[in-house]
Amino acid sequence: MPAQIPLDLPAIEQSDRDDLVVSASNRVATEAIDAWPHWRHNVLLVVGPEGSGKTHLSRAWAQIADAVHFEAGTGVPPGGNFRIVIDDIDRTDIADAELFAPINAARLGQGWVLATSRLAPQALAGRLPDLVSRLKAAARADLQAPDDRLFEAILAKHFSDHQLLVDPGVLTYLAERIERSGSSARHAVTLLNRRALAEKSRITKPFVRRVLGEESDAFDV
Repeated sequence: MPAQIPLDLPAIEQSDRDDLVVSASNRVATEAIDAWPHWRHNVLLVVGPEGSGKTHLSRAWAQIADAVHFEAGTGVPPGGNFRIVIDDIDRTDIADAELFAPINAARLGQGWVLATSRLAPQALAGRLPDLVSRLKAAARADLQAPDDRLFEAILAKHFSDHQLLVDPGVLTYLAERIERSGSSARHAVTLLNRRALAEKSRITKPFVRRVLGEESDAFDV
């Protein structure tokens, strides 16, 4: 398969359920979002490190459940049967009391909440005890570090976001040489795309090998 010459097009992030690649690393969390609305608890907490796929999972569930993303000051929708996504509930830019309201309402059966976090509830030191307590009681799905299949798929997705189809051998080569995280994959593809645009070059294995050597600090290799 010939490698494509990049075009200066805006990246279009694909976050639908059909774009979600399932492997051993994220199978439990994926099965959990697919099981909605037959959850054993009305709150699902997805825990994983930065770049592990939490955002893609939350957006996929939002599509499945027709859920809205929680924003500061929005409160709990009236009427019950709400579906809310709270991204990065471990953040501190929204008051704990605001985050507690939809979590507690869902616990009381008024709706459903999918929350994501980089930290497990027991690691949320100094936060509102009632919020931590509700999160500890929620159903939980942990994301593991991406395995080979998932990490190459993550790289392929980021290239696809830039409207690029890259040879599988290039994906394998790159996957073996950068930090295994979603954030590292996004950074690497963005940098490779930028260099390829500047040089009007195809993204091939020799090109990746050269850029990795020249940009070793940026790639953390």
